[in-house]
Amino acid sequence: MPRPAGPPPGAGGTVLVVRSDNAGDVLLAGPAVRAVAAAARRVVLLAGPRGRAAAELLPGADRVVEWCAPWIDPAPPAVTGEHLDLLDAEVRAAAPDAALILTSFHQSPLPMALLLRRAGVPWIGAISEDYPGSLLDLRHRVEGEGDVPEPERMLGLARAAGYALPAGDDGRLAVRGPLPGTAALTGPPGYVVVHPGASVPARALPPQRCAEAVAALAAAGHRVVVTGAASERELTARVAGGAAVDLGGATSLAGLASVLDRASAVVVGNTGPAHLAAAVGTPVVSLFAPVVPADRWAPYGVRRVLLGDQRAPCRGTRATTCPVPGHPCLASIGAEEIVAAVAGLIEEEAA
Repeated sequence: MPRPAGPPPGAGGTVLVVRSDNAGDVLLAGPAVRAVAAAARRVVLLAGPRGRAAAELLPGADRVVEWCAPWIDPAPPAVTGEHLDLLDAEVRAAAPDAALILTSFHQSPLPMALLLRRAGVPWIGAISEDYPGSLLDLRHRVEGEGDVPEPERMLGLARAAGYALPAGDDGRLAVRGPLPGTAALTGPPGYVVVHPGASVPARALPPQRCAEAVAALAAAGHRVVVTGAASERELTARVAGGAAVDLGGATSLAGLASVLDRASAVVVGNTGPAHLAAAVGTPVVSLFAPVVPADRWAPYGVRRVLLGDQRAPCRGTRATTCPVPGHPCLASIGAEEIVAAVAGLIEEEAA
């Protein structure tokens, strides 16, 4: 028999919050995590390997547990009893009184709910369009699903479960401090960061366009810092050329947060560092491919300029590789547009 919907019984206790995705997705869950933390005695955050570093940065998370969800990770592990038992053991050790499963609109919470039931979690809440049977105690629905920003969507679930942000919390993205010092890498504050990589190719500005933007920003008088992961060193070196400081592979995620925190503006596609910039309050020039809707995924709660053709044929496809020859939605962005957008954000900050 299906369980009745409702909030978790009582207040306090240990709450397991699940967000099994990339770093950016975990950062967007931050307001929901803080809402839970305001009432819970302890918050255990369950993240995947690609989101673990971001989970460690979230205020309100007392402990982070890592487990790779085979139905979410792009390089999923085999579904074996041994792998499922790893999650079961972690959850039983945490002994949560309740769990909230945070997902994006295209993900189902039900596989995770089934495993959490197996591990003995007594109360589970999630957003679900699919009939959950006895897997969920709270089946939350989102009104206006098409245009709700992801942080608000997840925070709405937390509120439905009885967890509200404390007074004085504005609901923006945030990271915990102190952040590591990075002045030796970047020099003094006031530079412009260009982050050319993205989690999938469809969301990245072509490298030559990035290099042109870096050269134009430097010619306009900006100090430019190019950032990227260790796997992107060849890309960052190409984009930086002789016009910018190349920090490809030089920082941890916390170190990258520090670099972004001290920047005047960040030029970045729809990828984790865009949300990291928002979490430290730095204005963003968002090079946004419309394969997913900007209303949901653009940098949240921070001043931004959105560039890219939002009506391009790839709109709403969720493609990982651009389905349109020439990648026109982003390749159409000129270096002069990026320079103008950066100048506008800096002038607005100074006003």
